Amino acid sequence: MVRKSRGLRRRVASLRERLQHHNHRYYVLDDPEISDAEYDRLLRELQELEALHPELVTADSPTQRVGATPVAAFGEVRHTLPMLSLANAFDDQEVADFDRRVRDRLEVSEVEYVAEAKLDGLAVSVRYEAGVLVQASTRGDGTRGEDVTQNVRTIRAVPLRLLGKKIPRVLDVRGEVYMTTAAFERLNSSQRERGAKVFANPRNAAAGGLRQLDPRVTASRSLAMFAYGVGESAGFRLPGTQSELLAKLGEWGLPVSPERAVVTAVEGCLEFYRDLNARRHQLGYDVDGVVYKVNSREAQLRLGQVARAPRWALAHKFPAQEQTTTVIGIDVQVGRTGALTPVARLEPVKVGGVTVTNATLHNQAEIERKDVRVGDTVVVRRAGDVIPEVVRVIPQRRPPKTRPYRLPKKCPVCGAEALRPEGQAVTRCTGGLFCPAQRRQSIRHFASRRALDIEGLGVKLIEQLVAGDRVRTVADLYRLDAQTLAALERMGEKSAENLINALEKSKTVSLSRLLYALGIPDVGEATAHSLASSLGSLDAIESADEEALQRVPDVGPVVAREVVAFFSQPHNLEVISELRKLLRIVDPEVVSTGARLAGKTFVLTGSLESMPRDEAKSRLEGLGAKVASSVSKKTNYVVAGSEPGSKLDKAKALEIEILDEEAFRRLIGAA
Repeated sequence: MVRKSRGLRRRVASLRERLQHHNHRYYVLDDPEISDAEYDRLLRELQELEALHPELVTADSPTQRVGATPVAAFGEVRHTLPMLSLANAFDDQEVADFDRRVRDRLEVSEVEYVAEAKLDGLAVSVRYEAGVLVQASTRGDGTRGEDVTQNVRTIRAVPLRLLGKKIPRVLDVRGEVYMTTAAFERLNSSQRERGAKVFANPRNAAAGGLRQLDPRVTASRSLAMFAYGVGESAGFRLPGTQSELLAKLGEWGLPVSPERAVVTAVEGCLEFYRDLNARRHQLGYDVDGVVYKVNSREAQLRLGQVARAPRWALAHKFPAQEQTTTVIGIDVQVGRTGALTPVARLEPVKVGGVTVTNATLHNQAEIERKDVRVGDTVVVRRAGDVIPEVVRVIPQRRPPKTRPYRLPKKCPVCGAEALRPEGQAVTRCTGGLFCPAQRRQSIRHFASRRALDIEGLGVKLIEQLVAGDRVRTVADLYRLDAQTLAALERMGEKSAENLINALEKSKTVSLSRLLYALGIPDVGEATAHSLASSLGSLDAIESADEEALQRVPDVGPVVAREVVAFFSQPHNLEVISELRKLLRIVDPEVVSTGARLAGKTFVLTGSLESMPRDEAKSRLEGLGAKVASSVSKKTNYVVAGSEPGSKLDKAKALEIEILDEEAFRRLIGAA
């Protein structure tokens, strides 16, 4: 009996190993060794054995590609290392400028790059532990993404277990999920046969496929993936160059783009770019440009990043696709901040496989610069998922008696005065939080997680509350009662009670969160925190002039003007007056320039045992320090907890002082 059990386990293991090998040959290398019929025979045998002996089923078995039950919603995944975006270049000069900046920072005369095709797909993070796929997530906002593990498991090109012997204990693979042209055409053909909606392009089909709640639907989309990099890793020293890293990913069984090369200097980059651009329509999948990355990983660490993009990489976009059509009208949209955006209504035209009926005109200055008029024949451009725009007018085809277009002086939604401040391009509605067009978006922003975090107040519910005139300003949210809410569509007594509790919980709010929640133009979380910690109260911020505001760290002339303009509007002051009565606003202690850690910049990496990261950040800011998300030459200290990431390596490379948890606690007076 024991001998039979061992023989069964060996057979199951052998089948899994063979199927994994043939999966890799077929889906990654495109070089199958056996027929489809033979592959199916092996898979059926494994399925039968696992059905008879379910205790032998493992998460990395080829039979588990599809089989998970549909989920009700996607969970949230916090990336251990941010998924950065890339700076873009649209011409040769911008590539030359990028190369010059890299050479200047590295103090070298020539740089080696890896050039590879830039897929028009969806960025994902696929995490392996002990070589087994344990989690996959979308890029999201770069810090948090959606858990799409079960869906990524259906992608045949993605190994459920890495190949080889020496594999990392932890490997966070970064890649791009896409759909081939052939798969896209098959999908749309099937959609048409069923009378269903066809997809605009492969990227939309891939993105929609990856975000299906039922993995079986994802599996039917025949998605693919190319790996292009690594986030977190542990238990393995990664290669010293980007090209070697890509080769290593391939050795582990991960699909890597064949359209890549090591090139030298600008000339090598542009030669690769021109060659790929000439062949792009023969690849069998959509690419929208080329990515250049500094090959040396040590140099990448030295170069670092700015905002959410690395200094050592650049996306060189292919020329956008353009078509000619006619402007049949100009509409005006009003955004959350009151910005009036003119939009050209167009005679429908196909651009890059997508039917375009609208194109942005940006603002009045752009309309005047291009002299766009109703009736004009125009060139429309679309690149990837970028909103279509009018590139230029063809004046020779302009009909007689057309007139220059001017944005209205009144908001088309609420009738309030529309103003364009001197020196600015944007015209704004002064209706503030009273304007219905701004109202929906303002309430959404006010209730969002990083603002007042009112759980349960979703888009559909906000639509109902605004449409029914139950909520005119954000202050009205706190006058809602459970009975009113329970009577709304898709709301029951329990949901209503939960929302009332969430509203009650949000009544105690820090000044910085409230400032951010108000939606003041150009005031993000960091600026809101600086205003709150420097001026200390809402009264002080309301009464501050531009000169006083510009003394606040990170506040320049533009932000100062926006803040003064916001608090000079009577409508806004009325809402704020109501909020003062309804909320408990917690003012921070004012941080003076004489604070113990004023002027010092800290970066936190790894986990601290004695306190959550938010608390550590709060304590540092309370002592006047600035807490940054990335290491640079301006960083004074890096606080390293357990399992630190690449920030620690970069700190060592830049010779920045590193504090362990004990030293950090002594510094902030918590020891």
